[in-house]
Parts: sequence; structure tokens; C-alpha cells
Amino acid sequence: MNFLAHLHLAMLANSSLLGNLLADFVRGNPAADYQPDVVAGIMMHRRVDVLTDSLPQVKASRDYFSAPYRRVAPITLDVVWDHFLARHWQQLEPSRDLHQFTQEARSQIEPFLPLTPPRFQNLNGYLWPERWLERYAELPFIARVLQGMASRRPRLDALAGSFADVEQHYHQLETQFWQFYPQMMRQAKDKAL
Repeated sequence: MNFLAHLHLAMLANSSLLGNLLADFVRGNPAADYQPDVVAGIMMHRRVDVLTDSLPQVKASRDYFSAPYRRVAPITLDVVWDHFLARHWQQLEPSRDLHQFTQEARSQIEPFLPLTPPRFQNLNGYLWPERWLERYAELPFIARVLQGMASRRPRLDALAGSFADVEQHYHQLETQFWQFYPQMMRQAKDKAL
């Protein structure tokens, strides 16, 4: 799961949106540095990551990637799941449109940015004004996201090339998304994540 899915599942679980978005920027035990609700959000994000990576549908999806890209497939898939969520947002979340959701999330997160790490503040400087969460619905934007990640982290340069496998197996990946994400939504609503 990437930014959008973590925020969506957090919203469904009434968990801290800040904590769920911040989690990848926090190492170790966050309890000394953040309020209990933010800590609970960070911990939820970590549980969601472990659960997602262990799902049979996600494991099977890695097989759609050719050998040069299999190592980075889990990262690519996290972004691809956000694409399908954004693309099918109205079907999955008919009570509010994606723009409304992102504005609500932004309003809950931005007031607390001064208390967060600089790298997280930097991300938020792009995430909201450039409407990343909404643009995840655009497949060319996914290619751009993967290219950007590859250029910022040379160890992950294979991310840029992995997009070709996404395009080639797009419908199979979409099928896998529908097999697990609605179940994760139910688990979030039941506070079981």
C-alpha cells in the first residue's frame, strides 16, 4: 500500500491520518516522539504493510514481473494498488469523491507538519499542491512516480523499468486488487487491521 490506501484504510478505521502517512518516515519506537493517537496510526500502517505483503494475491502479483524487476515488484505494486484505488474510488467510496477526501486528509495533516521530520515535510510540499493522490488514477502519472523514485534512489533504479510489466499485466493486477482490497476495507471498518 502506498499513500492513498494507507490514508483510506486509516479513515475507515478512525485512525490517525497523520500517523498512517508519517509511518514510513519514522524508525523504531515512536512513542517518545508522538502523541498516542499518532503512534497508533504509525503502528496500524506497519501492520497493514505486513499484512499486505503476506496476502496470496499480492504474492501472486509479483510473478507478473520479469526477472530484472522482481526485486522491486513489492514497491511497484504498492504504487499500483494506489492507482487502482484512485481509479475506482467512486465505486469503493461512493459517499465522498476523491478530491473531497484528499482535502479532508490534508486539513488533518498539515497543521502538525512542524512536529514531523523534514523529509516528511518535504513530501507534503508536493503531495497536496500537485494533487498526487488524485493523479494516481492516471496511468502515465504512475510511470512518472516510479521514474521519480528510481532517480532519487539509485539502488532502486529498476523501478523505472518495472512499469512495462505493469502495462503488460494491467488487467491481471486489477483483478488481484479487487480480490483483496475490499476485504481490507472491511477489516479496517471492523478495526481488525
